[in-house]
Parts: sequence; structure tokens; C-alpha cells
Amino acid sequence: QVQLVESGGGLVQTGGSLRLSCVASGTIFRLNVMGWYRQIPGRERELVAYFDSRGTPYYADSVKGRSTISRDGAKPSVVLRMDRLNSEDTAVYVCNARGISGSGDNLTPFNLYGQGTQVTVSS
Repeated sequence: QVQLVESGGGLVQTGGSLRLSCVASGTIFRLNVMGWYRQIPGRERELVAYFDSRGTPYYADSVKGRSTISRDGAKPSVVLRMDRLNSEDTAVYVCNARGISGSGDNLTPFNLYGQGTQVTVSS
């Protein structure tokens, strides 16, 4: 069974930076996509940044140029760093991972979301 563990977030001042980490554990046969969404009350969930199956990073226009995603070593993970934060970045950030778990003939696709971590940007 695959699980996601998120860390980071909290209260950040306007203009500051955040670092969010998400690590997947379990028997992962293939990790296709891993990244971060954010949820603002009253709005649709927004895809912030992710790695595709080739490891190519993608960024939402709203964070492009001030965000970077990376891996935590060789772990199935995604680390989001975002700079120059403003009030519109206040949201619950949720990690997502999609792929195939298991081994041998026992393979199961998965599409998991983490519990989410609150990021609040204050002036």
C-alpha cells in the first residue's frame, strides 16, 4: 500500500518563501506523476507544479518563475520551493501521486492525495 507523507507549510510573511516536501512509501512499481495541488475555499483545486512520467517539471502560470520542484535524493518524492509569496498563495497544499504499486503479477494502479498542509501568507 502506498502512502504519502507531507511536511512543511505554516505561516509565512509576504515576500517570504515556503518549502513543502512529500515522500511516497510502499511498494511502488512505477511512479508516473507526482506533484502539488492547492485548494482555496470557494475555488477549484489548482495544479501548482508536478513531475510527469519522464521527470519533466511543469508549473502553473501563477507560480512560474518563482517556484521550483525537485526530488529528495532517490526517494519517490517531490519538494516544492516557492518564493515571493503573496496573499493569493494562501491555501491548503495537497500532494498527489499517480502510478502503479505492487510487484510481479500483483500490480495495482494508484492515484493518491495527501492530507494537505495549510500555508498562510500574512502581511
